[in-house]
Amino acid sequence: MLRLQNESPMKRLHLFLPSLLALSVCTTQVNAQRGLPPKEVTKSVNVTKYAQVLEFKPEMLKLLKTPPGWQVTLAASGLGKPRMLYTSPQGNVYVTRRDGGDVLMLEDKDGDNKFENLVTVVADFKGVHGITMKDNWLYLCNSNEVRRYPVKPDGTLNLPAAEILIRDLPDGGQHPNRTMDFGPDGQLYISVGSLCNDCKESDKETAVMLQVNPANWSRMIYASGLRNTIGFDWHPQTKEMWGIDNGGDTKGSEWPPEEVNRIIKGGDYGFPYAYGKREVDKSREDPAGNTKEAVVKNTQPSVLELTAHMAPIAFTFFRGAANIPQEWAGDGLVAWHGSWNAEKPVGFKVQRIHFENGVAAGAEDFLTGFLQGEARFGRPAGITVTKNGTVYISDDAGGNIYAITKTK
Repeated sequence: MLRLQNESPMKRLHLFLPSLLALSVCTTQVNAQRGLPPKEVTKSVNVTKYAQVLEFKPEMLKLLKTPPGWQVTLAASGLGKPRMLYTSPQGNVYVTRRDGGDVLMLEDKDGDNKFENLVTVVADFKGVHGITMKDNWLYLCNSNEVRRYPVKPDGTLNLPAAEILIRDLPDGGQHPNRTMDFGPDGQLYISVGSLCNDCKESDKETAVMLQVNPANWSRMIYASGLRNTIGFDWHPQTKEMWGIDNGGDTKGSEWPPEEVNRIIKGGDYGFPYAYGKREVDKSREDPAGNTKEAVVKNTQPSVLELTAHMAPIAFTFFRGAANIPQEWAGDGLVAWHGSWNAEKPVGFKVQRIHFENGVAAGAEDFLTGFLQGEARFGRPAGITVTKNGTVYISDDAGGNIYAITKTK
């Protein structure tokens, strides 16, 4: 405490007492704002089990399985850690490489679903992850910034004309992988994951879906209580937003589930107090002045629950691409990056999420084989579907991009 010179001890005491009383009141108020500990006796269940790593070799391609009538080929290899994929209206395929801080344009000029040319279009965007395009601008984001670049006729970017649109998104924490896309309403949506595993966030813009107005780049919280919804898209018929949310850790091998959610404006999806269909996390403290059970009653339940800890990354609908079975037109694909916290490794594959009358109804395997017993040679990350129905999937562990096409 600073002391004023030439003051008597009694005067200093008079100055100190009000400060002490104020500190006592402040401390009391802070304690009153804290939630109450959970009534139930619970324990954290920490499971740490990484799948054994196998180095990818070209002959391993034969281990990958697709549904009947489909085939998988290697479109590109040796890419380091390719993450999110995007296909432009002109047919150019782009991939972000978070660890390298760059973006590649992949060229398949002869149409054989193999990329014979790679062009670095951005080389200096540290942590770049999310990617989308609108009105001949390519949009990119990392954990804090959103930038856009004019696209040249050849698909490369006009780098000197780049613009920084947002520079103050919440820091990354445990979930720094921002993704974004423009909705049918023309607004830009950005997914911001939680900073930690299951704590109550102090920043209201974490564990949310943000809506950004392109007219002035102002933003608002569109939906909350979403722990980490990296993959989201709009159903091609209903135009509703759907996302796949990552469940929490340290709660055992089988809970909480990965969630398929219909994301609505103003919706609260329960994190950190509940998962799935309003299933309360009893290990959590009660919020200040309320109970977990009361809060959860006003949250949105998931529509479909899938195996815990598979770790969803990309999610995209087929949206009428050619050469896709008609009955799949309203379905989507999700990339399961794979577990590190389940007794038996799960995920490490791509699944089709089947929709009935615009509602998620089930999941079926689309690309499997990366997991061999308890060892894996790949981890699916990004997905894009071209107009002609070629499905490209990035593998940020093997450094590959795979092409899956219909054969009959």
